[in-house]
Amino acid sequence: QVQLVESGGGLVQAGDSLRLSCAASGRTFSAYVMGWFRQAPGKEREFVAAISRGGVQTGYADSVKGRFTISRDNTKDTVSLQMNSLKPGDTAVYYCAADLTYYSGRSALVDAYDYWGQGTQVTVSS
Repeated sequence: QVQLVESGGGLVQAGDSLRLSCAASGRTFSAYVMGWFRQAPGKEREFVAAISRGGVQTGYADSVKGRFTISRDNTKDTVSLQMNSLKPGDTAVYYCAADLTYYSGRSALVDAYDYWGQGTQVTVSS
């Protein structure tokens, strides 16, 4: 079992930056692939970014590639999402998630993840 708590969301203007963090507790953090997903009102939850257990491999949704950066610190049991050049279309609740398997193409799928945080709201005004 692992518990995930996101923080760092807020209300910003288009073009601004935000950094989301997710703190993990419970089992060995370095054993998990970590992902960020988001869900806008009336839409399905969608993949944003994922990072392998050691942090070497990363993947991004096309919509955020070049603007968002995922990173992790296995000494502090945290995963972060640096979001730059934010757009109104980035408005959503952002969730971090943990997957006990290994990094692969499935790391972009909601169903691949075993544990989820409660989410943090990001609102980008135009």
